[in-house]
Amino acid sequence: MTARLNSAQPYVLGLFRIVVGLLFAAHGAASLFGVLGGAVGTQGGTIPTGTWPGWYAAVIQLVAGALVLLGLGTRGAALIASGSMAYAYFDIHQQAALWPIQNGGELAVLFCWAFLLLVFTGSGAFGLDRLVVRRTATDDRAVTERAPIAA
Repeated sequence: MTARLNSAQPYVLGLFRIVVGLLFAAHGAASLFGVLGGAVGTQGGTIPTGTWPGWYAAVIQLVAGALVLLGLGTRGAALIASGSMAYAYFDIHQQAALWPIQNGGELAVLFCWAFLLLVFTGSGAFGLDRLVVRRTATDDRAVTERAPIAA
C-alpha cells in the first residue's frame, strides 16, 4: 500500500499545486478586476489601484497564483505567496484576535502553509518547471559533449 501511494505522490502534489494556485489567482483576479464576486467587502468592486497593502497583495495573488498553477518558477513564486499570506495574517488578521478562527484569518494561514509546503516539495507532476529543467539538462549535456577535453 505504501509503495502504491508513494508512486502517486508526484501526481497528487501536482494536482494540489494546480488547485492552490488556481484559488490564489482567483482571489487576485477578483480583487483587481471585480470578477468572481469582486474584492471582499466591496459588493463586487475592485481594490483601488496602488492602495497599500490590498492592491499589492492582489497583484502578488494573481501573478504568484498563476505561476504556481502553471508550475513555472514554483518554489520562488510559492515563497513570495507564503510570505504575503504570513504578512496578511500577522498585520491584518491578528489585530482582531489571537486565533485564526476568531479573526477570520484561516484562509491566510492555510494559503501560507500550503505555499510553504510547495517551496520545499517543488511543483510535482504536470508543471512547466519539469520541461525547463529537462531542456536545460539536455542543453548542458549537448554542450559538454561538444566541448574539447584538455589534457
